[in-house]
Amino acid sequence: MELLVVDDEETLRSVVSQVLSADGFTVSEAASGEEALEAFRAGSHQLVITDIRMSGMSGIELLNEIKSHNPDTQVVIMTSHASLDSALTALRAGAYDYLVKPFESLDLISAVAGRAAEKARLVAQNRELLEQLTRANRELQEANQALKEMAVRDGLTALYNHRYFQEAFAQEVARSKRFGKRCSLIFFDVDNFKHYNDTHGHPEGDRLLKGLAQIVMSHSRACDIAARYGGEEFVLLLPETGKEGAVTAAEEMRARVAEHPFAGRETQPLGRVTVSVGVASFPEDGSEAQALLECADQLLYRAKNSGKNRVEAGGATPSSPA
Repeated sequence: MELLVVDDEETLRSVVSQVLSADGFTVSEAASGEEALEAFRAGSHQLVITDIRMSGMSGIELLNEIKSHNPDTQVVIMTSHASLDSALTALRAGAYDYLVKPFESLDLISAVAGRAAEKARLVAQNRELLEQLTRANRELQEANQALKEMAVRDGLTALYNHRYFQEAFAQEVARSKRFGKRCSLIFFDVDNFKHYNDTHGHPEGDRLLKGLAQIVMSHSRACDIAARYGGEEFVLLLPETGKEGAVTAAEEMRARVAEHPFAGRETQPLGRVTVSVGVASFPEDGSEAQALLECADQLLYRAKNSGKNRVEAGGATPSSPA
């Protein structure tokens, strides 16, 4: 352990240093408070033994500076019988202990320094343990957050899963109803997906679904909730969005998918990968989440039965394929 001995009297400083060096400490010396403070800031002393009365900076002032720089450093004050009141002041200021000069025994120096060193070791160990616990707690929180995300995300596309969507959708409809807001639901699936899988294999089909999810996520608002409903079916919940805005968003998404250069798209019946889309809005298409979902589902199948690669939105004019 590194130890700093501070005293403006060279003989006493040398005696204390020799005793503590013999005890196994790595000892540095300073002849003044100013010199000691400079050495302390430049080094890593865990223990400081300083005289209380010195020309220039006093031992109390040095103690205050050391504690403000590193509260864990243990400081032992050396004082005379005539200055015991100052020693008590030093203890109240954070000193670990004090030694009275002249020393009754050199063993007393070793004993006090040994106890202070043990206190310094315990403080360092406790701080390290606290840091380890803090890191472990942070890692546990991160792991729990990751598990929470995994529980609500689809493993293939990283979109929200069916269960999370149902809960979020019900809450959004209830919120819209309570505050007189509007919301819309876009329900869509990949046209002729079975043909794509049969032609290119399921791994390529999975890559197509992942690519589709990326298109949806990259062009959605932060408040929108995109989810994989099941298989090749997807949903996009648009809070505070009416029918007109939802149809516009659905058409933009449909067009992006149709224009995207998916691998093997030329083998599809329409010569490209496309989606059919149904759009339902609260409150005109239903006052409950289940009714809105059923409406969007029916509109989706109307789009598929009308030639695919199109958007159906009930009372709205359906989009025409590009």
